[in-house]
Parts: sequence; C-alpha cells; structure tokens
Amino acid sequence: MRLLLIGTGPFGVPAFERLAEGPHEIVGVVTTPIKILGKGVAPPCPVREFALSRGIPLLEPERINSSEAHQQIRSLRPDLLVLCDYGQILSAETLGLAPLGGVNLHASLLPKYRGAAPIPWAIYHGETETGVSVIHMTPEVDAGPVIAQAALAIDPEETAGELEVRLAQLGAELLPKAIELVATGEAKPIPQDPQLASKAPRLKKSHGQIDWARSAQQIKNQVRAMSPWPRAYTFWLRNDRPPVRLILHRVDVASEASGEKPPGTVLEAEKDRLIVNTGQGQLAVLSIQPEGRNVLTAAEFLRGYRMKAGDQLGTPQLSGM
Repeated sequence: MRLLLIGTGPFGVPAFERLAEGPHEIVGVVTTPIKILGKGVAPPCPVREFALSRGIPLLEPERINSSEAHQQIRSLRPDLLVLCDYGQILSAETLGLAPLGGVNLHASLLPKYRGAAPIPWAIYHGETETGVSVIHMTPEVDAGPVIAQAALAIDPEETAGELEVRLAQLGAELLPKAIELVATGEAKPIPQDPQLASKAPRLKKSHGQIDWARSAQQIKNQVRAMSPWPRAYTFWLRNDRPPVRLILHRVDVASEASGEKPPGTVLEAEKDRLIVNTGQGQLAVLSIQPEGRNVLTAAEFLRGYRMKAGDQLGTPQLSGM
C-alpha cells in the first residue's frame, strides 16, 4: 500500500520508523510548519526530522483541511492515511482523499482518554494500566472503531515523560500489525462504547497548580502527570513578604494519616525532611525548584531557605501576587 504519514510530536516517530522499514511505500509525510521562535531559533520537529533523514517528500500545510493541502495530498495518491500526534482534526473530505481512509495511533485504551493529552491524564487520575489503540478515523476526535489495542502497566513512580517513551515503543509494535490487517482486508474494527468515553484535554499551565485539600496520593499523581510539562507547582506564602513559586519535581506519600494542621501546612522542615499536610495524608517533598533557580533536594533547599514548620503552601491572594 501507499501510506501517507501525518504527525508532529515525538510519540509517533518510532512507529513511523518501523513503517519506513516495512513492505509498504511511504509516499509522503505531513507535519505542521515550523514557527520561528525568538532569535531566529526553530523548535525541533521530530516528524519533520524523520522525513528529511529518510528523504521522504514533506508537506507542511498550515491547515490540512484546506483545498491547497488536499491538492498536494491527491498528487501523492495515498491508499491510507496514517496519523499520530498531529494536532489538527481531519475532516471527512480529508479522510476521503485515501481509498482506505485513515488510521490513528492513540496513546490510551480507547474509549478512555480521548483528546490531546491521554498520558498525563491517565497518571493524574491514578490509573494503573494504560496502552495504545489503533482506530479507523472519523471526523469526531478519537471516536472511530478500534482495529487493535495493546495494554501496559503504569509504574507507580513513572512520570508522563517516561511513560510516553514506553508507549511509543508499544505503538511501534502495534501500528504495523494493524495496518497489515487493513491491507489484507482482515481488520474487524470494534465500535467504541460512548458511555465509557472520558476526555483528555490539552494541558494548560494552570493544571499544574496544586490544591493541598486533595490527598497526598492524588498530589503525587499530579506531580508525575505534569512532568515534563507544565510541572506541578505551589506557592510558599510568607508573612509580609512576596510569595515564592515552588515547582515540585519528586514527592512521595509520607503517611496516609493527615496531621492536625490545615492542608498545605508544613509539618516538618529540618535536615532532609520536608513534610506537608494534605487533605488526606502527608506528602514528603524530595526535590523542589524555587522559580528561577536550580532543582534542589529537600536537604539542599532547607539549607538555603528559611522554611519552617507551620509555614503555609497554597495559592496567594490576588492582592499579594
């Protein structure tokens, strides 16, 4: 078959590499155009780099559903569109440009976690298992029938960035098998149950802000989920001094039992123990980063900053921002 690969981020690159080594012809790669940052620096685009390294024709339309993009795609005569981690929704007309339509590699066990950020939200909600799905694409986001799935256990200490690497490798195993089922006509897509669907919206910086009324385990999950971006953060609320924004890099549940102080109260702050009360349980902060500074262990932070038991972490009032 003639495959047109569509993607932008790093998640699909291992699968695309595997397809490029397989029996099907890669007629082109569609990715998002480069947007130059400050000082003329272009951000890395893993899919673009993959296409250039392989000498595959590269298309970079602003809008894949535009008539101009459609003309470019038609010229390549693809049999199947293969999408992963792209960032634009393909219209019915775009999907119709290939006789076999399109398939999408998605980083969840659909219908769970439809949307742009399935990996962080699975960790955030305390899932112990996730996986990858290959679906026949429809104009509705991640709602098409499932061709193939593979599951993976989530390590209780794993961050979203670490889990993404493992899921990308799992996707590289699954996607070629699913495409072979399509090529041979043996695919038997299973419709998703919309009653079981959940959403995984694109992350915002505000998703990293910690609510200390949540449990210690939930906050630990949030810290893992928001790594490497946007990072989980809170503020050290100091009397008569500006609050300090603190990014939490590594934490653990110190106790399932809460202390007597309000959530967000520092219970211990000496030597290498930085313990904070939560709505349920106590949280040990293992590594922390004051805004604009390097990441510090708890011991390094406590040597350099005068945090003490009884201090409060939380959200500053607007007047104090």
